[in-house]
Amino acid sequence: MPIFILSARGISKGEFVPEPGRPHYLEIPDGQMISADEKYRHKAQDWLDRVQSVADGRAGRRSGEAGDVLLLVHGYNATLDEIRQRHEMLQADLSAEGWRGLVVSFDWPAGRSPLNNLEDRSDSAEVAQYLVSGGIGLLIKGQTRGCQTNIHMLGHSTGAFVIMDAFIAAEKRGEYYRNDWRIGQVAFVAGDVSARSLHADSQWAEPMFRRIMRLTNYQNGFDDVLGASNAKRLGTAPRAGRVGLGEDAHSKAVNVDCSEYFRELDPESQASKVGWWNHSWQFGNRVFARDLAMTLEGRIDRNYLPTREKRDGNLVLRDAPRPVHEAKWLAMNRN
Repeated sequence: MPIFILSARGISKGEFVPEPGRPHYLEIPDGQMISADEKYRHKAQDWLDRVQSVADGRAGRRSGEAGDVLLLVHGYNATLDEIRQRHEMLQADLSAEGWRGLVVSFDWPAGRSPLNNLEDRSDSAEVAQYLVSGGIGLLIKGQTRGCQTNIHMLGHSTGAFVIMDAFIAAEKRGEYYRNDWRIGQVAFVAGDVSARSLHADSQWAEPMFRRIMRLTNYQNGFDDVLGASNAKRLGTAPRAGRVGLGEDAHSKAVNVDCSEYFRELDPESQASKVGWWNHSWQFGNRVFARDLAMTLEGRIDRNYLPTREKRDGNLVLRDAPRPVHEAKWLAMNRN
């Protein structure tokens, strides 16, 4: 299956460069490296039609019913090869866990230093604008034309910041602000945003929560990369991906603590992995993928997913299968 990518990298002499540029719509054939080659680039509407067609086809539902798209937004320190690997691993694991949607990546020029966070980059607003004009804008236009494909978003590391900033950027554009567009599920993995930015009274998060169904924050207290990010801010802004959401979290937000699960996780037991282990173990991990798959499907309440255990009022990730009779439930619903 090809890889679909919306890239906000600039192009010079036929190659991607580490600076923002106008959106490019890529369809990379299976087994090929991500490239700016013209043969992989499409016009925006043609690309969107292809994405929608593949997503709806993967759904395998009754004629006329729409599929699902998960827009993956990577964080800092991501090479084109790492972006491809994470994309492929997430698609494979979600599919193996029963999710029938399509992963699409949003690629932006990220720095190589773990302390070169997007909050400190002068081009952060420009990157968010490209996600809006090139990605969310297409969604809005599609929804106003009756497109029913379900759009979800996953932000890894500073990808969470990109997503939140994109909703802010969309609110500033009158044609987007006035339209009744919606995003389904949003998930943050190792989210490099402050925990308080996701509180109920956060003005920065308000535009995002207004447009989405649910935010799921996956927390890991052993994430040393986020520890460095927090240290850079002198401990004044603990990161949501490390400390969780807290009691003041928005009502649309739910926190899943993965710390205990990760503590017992042997890296050698996970065949597929890429990047800094403590910060990106979720890619290639089937337990995480199972929880995310059921989250994206939205059929089971957030408090009753079998991959979560409630302890002292907190949801904790655990290794558990899907409900044993779930397939029969779905078969009965189709009758």
